[in-house]
Amino acid sequence: MASPSSLLSWPHRAISLSFQPKNPSPSPATARVSVQDPPPPPSDANPSPGRSSNTSRYVWVNPNSPRAAGLARARAGSGRRARLAAAAAALAACEAGEAPVAAALEAAFPEPPSEQDAVIVLNTTSARPAAVVLALWWFLRNAEVRKEVILYNVALKALRKRRRWSDAEALWEEMLREGVQPDNATFSTVISCARACGMPGKAVEWFEKMPDFGCSPDMLTYSAVIDAYGRAGDAETALRLYDRARAEKWQLDPVICATVIRVHSSSGNFDGALNVFEEMKAAGVKPNLVVYNTVLDAMGRAMRPWVVKTIHRELVSQEAVPNKATYCCLLHAYTRARYGEDAMAVYRVMKDEVMDIDVVLYNMLLSMCADIGYVEEAEEIFRDMKASMDSRSKPDSWSYSSMVTLYSCTGNVAGAEGILNEMVEAGFKPNIFILTSLIRCYGKAGRTDDVVRSFAMLEDLGITPDDRFCGCLLTVAAGTPADELGKVIGCIDRSSAQLGAVVRLLVDAAAPSEPLREAAGELLGGARGVVRMPYCNCLMDLAVNLSQMEKACALLDVALRLGIYSNVQTRTQTQWSLHLRGLSVGAALTTLHVWMSDLYAALQAGDELPPLLGIHTGQGKNTYSYKGLATVFESHLKELDAPFHEAPDKAGWFLTTSVAARHWLETKKSAELVAV
Repeated sequence: MASPSSLLSWPHRAISLSFQPKNPSPSPATARVSVQDPPPPPSDANPSPGRSSNTSRYVWVNPNSPRAAGLARARAGSGRRARLAAAAAALAACEAGEAPVAAALEAAFPEPPSEQDAVIVLNTTSARPAAVVLALWWFLRNAEVRKEVILYNVALKALRKRRRWSDAEALWEEMLREGVQPDNATFSTVISCARACGMPGKAVEWFEKMPDFGCSPDMLTYSAVIDAYGRAGDAETALRLYDRARAEKWQLDPVICATVIRVHSSSGNFDGALNVFEEMKAAGVKPNLVVYNTVLDAMGRAMRPWVVKTIHRELVSQEAVPNKATYCCLLHAYTRARYGEDAMAVYRVMKDEVMDIDVVLYNMLLSMCADIGYVEEAEEIFRDMKASMDSRSKPDSWSYSSMVTLYSCTGNVAGAEGILNEMVEAGFKPNIFILTSLIRCYGKAGRTDDVVRSFAMLEDLGITPDDRFCGCLLTVAAGTPADELGKVIGCIDRSSAQLGAVVRLLVDAAAPSEPLREAAGELLGGARGVVRMPYCNCLMDLAVNLSQMEKACALLDVALRLGIYSNVQTRTQTQWSLHLRGLSVGAALTTLHVWMSDLYAALQAGDELPPLLGIHTGQGKNTYSYKGLATVFESHLKELDAPFHEAPDKAGWFLTTSVAARHWLETKKSAELVAV
């Protein structure tokens, strides 16, 4: 056994290392470890209270122990890392020329570098792409390289990071000229580079080359190319590759799942997107924030806000931290579905977190508020927009349009005019949407002269009226007193001569119904589908308000013949029903009049009525009024003394029995059934 004295006279080169202990003492004393110095005497290890607390402490390490070898390796590794970091920094600082690059690397590596050294420098340098390629060539000539493809892959990765597709293609060609065989990592890097550069077609092209070089896709390649096919619009191939990856027992990862969810969402297959999300959880793959954001966006596009709420609660329960993208997905989902409370809650969280909200998100919120009557909330949002220091958050013409729409629907003329003045002062010209809303506002307030003045503004700005604008004028006409109706009809004439001719036939009490029927058929037959029902509703409202029930019935006949109103009446052995949901008040009263006449005619013909008769109005209310169609109909049925009563177990339904209906119909004459 060696004596202590022999250990003190260690014949080899001395090793002196210092380290910081894993759990340092609160004392500021520095610990030094030496395999050359002897152990300190006990008096030094426990200094007396009178000695300085700054005295260094020494710990002796047996040079034959594994600990000494580990310390030596750590010191050597630290030096190597520093040398390679310096080489990467020197490469980043030099010019992108062959001579400067060679000089920098020769200075950093007096001796031939290893393959691993070359990999580390190429992977960590922030040099220009040209300098990276030159450094690659220098390493290939001077380093001890066993597999050249590894260095090419690292250089391609550096080009991918900088999104230099042309340089990556050129390096690929150089690689093939030098006879270097690409491997899976090469293709994965090139494919992901094409995807990062926004070139999904190139990614697909490189994927299809893999069999020619004897390469088979791995999980990373599948993930990149599935996304590439999806972005290239080939959803079928993307999903087929996903099925192939699963069949080959590749482990699902969040990247692949997020990609497939995005592909399903882009193609409109929202059930498929949700199935992939549930499938990955069943397979034991924990969704990350990217997956959560992707599926939230998909469910928002699918108009499934209840699913969005469930997934958001799950995200929070999994202790994932939502980011701005998460809140943007939530806002998109809730504003589309008009979930006002949820959307405002998300908005206030974003405000509290001081997140950037651009004008697009603000406008989505304002549009939602205008649709559901959130006046105070819209005013809060609009104030925040104007107070924002970010130019991307300032109100634009769409913001002002939403505010004018909000005030016009509530009949707030002063508010609408104030927003219009602010808009003009901000340098925006009124567009057709703002003028449409303004005319609707003046019409509700009974200010016909201001309707005409706003229409003149439209002509002065050179704006051509569209179908919706004409529909707005029809709505105003339906609520305008007869003595001022001519002013509004003049505006309708100048907007659409064909529509004006139909309105004039309608309001002319001396004109027969047949010319109106023909003219309305031509008008509605050529109108766009989105405006045909609003036109019918407004025209029948106008006819009912003018006590022109015969002409209202002619318009209803045209609408039924053209399929504008469908399934208005249904008959079964046990119940005959009238479905009025979605109709205006005038259209609903006209339809009721025709139905009552049909019932009376059935009795006159000796037909038996079913045990139950029902009228379905729906239970919804107008956003800006406490009166819905059900409320109006309930009052009207009472005026008629009709035996229909609101069903307690079926909201929006008015029911009666055949016995009560027969008795009521027999006591009335057909012409007296509906008092309009």
